[in-house]
Amino acid sequence: MRVIIFIGIGSFIGGVARYLLSQLIQPKAFPNFPYGTLAVNIIGCFLIGIVYGLAQRSGISNEWRLFLMTGILGGFTTFSAFSLETITLMRSGHTHEAFLYVAVSIIIGLLATWSGMLAGGITR
Repeated sequence: MRVIIFIGIGSFIGGVARYLLSQLIQPKAFPNFPYGTLAVNIIGCFLIGIVYGLAQRSGISNEWRLFLMTGILGGFTTFSAFSLETITLMRSGHTHEAFLYVAVSIIIGLLATWSGMLAGGITR
């Protein structure tokens, strides 16, 4: 139960940080391109790489790893987890699986979003 609470607190922190950073960046950018989300995704990928590297070298506890990676960075952007999982597959020699994961995630994800919009009544 304690780990779930840590993840929940981290998710709250990450979600609020995502919102604030997006709101800071997007009004200063071109309105037709999601620069705020792009910045969040890139920053999240960089941060999850740092946390992963530090966790591997320093042996931080599983609770702290879950708080930082699943909680804060998962609340900040799940794209960072997607990126880390893809790199991990590639580093472990599963290159085909990594490319399949990327392709299926993007294609099926876009189709699922579009299908959900249609189911929700959006026709265009």
